[in-house]
Amino acid sequence: MVSTMTSLKGHLLVAAPKLVDPNFFHSVVLIVQHDEERALGVVLNRPLQTTIREMWQEVSERECALEGPLHQGGPCEGPLMVVHGRQKFAEIEVGDGVYFCTSRDRIEGLIEEGGSETAIADIPMKFFVGYAGWTQGQLESEIAEGSWLTVTANAQAVFEGDEHLWTDLIRALSRAAVTSMVDPKRIPDDPSVN
Repeated sequence: MVSTMTSLKGHLLVAAPKLVDPNFFHSVVLIVQHDEERALGVVLNRPLQTTIREMWQEVSERECALEGPLHQGGPCEGPLMVVHGRQKFAEIEVGDGVYFCTSRDRIEGLIEEGGSETAIADIPMKFFVGYAGWTQGQLESEIAEGSWLTVTANAQAVFEGDEHLWTDLIRALSRAAVTSMVDPKRIPDDPSVN
């Protein structure tokens, strides 16, 4: 039997406006792993009031100079997770210039390298507690019922996306949909005759 499933690893799930589940309302999820058994992602646009430095002081005696926010990655409990832009600390390559890790050694390496004054801007990274997970066929079913829109992820959206990320992506997807429905040959030279 040949599988027809297409992996969404390296894609963003953009919550459809009709998705009212409070765990995912207006969320944007980066899919880190997706195969026939399961899917795993992290919500990119849910910063918490806690900083990376504050969190790190609770779990390690090592110094941390990173001040960015810790993010709520989803409703499922899990280890500390980092999406970052440094291949040498990668456990998973998610997409072009986007990597993922959960191991303490790799996270400590990121914090050490990324915490120096010269490197903070050079190593993009987001830290997450919790993740979004789906069992076999669950994500595909949610997409089929229109709960999620998908778009290929890029490093800018992943690392620079903020609380406006969902709105920005919904607008871009809406423009693309409308543009694809308009035949440029049928647009009159003078729109007032429309």
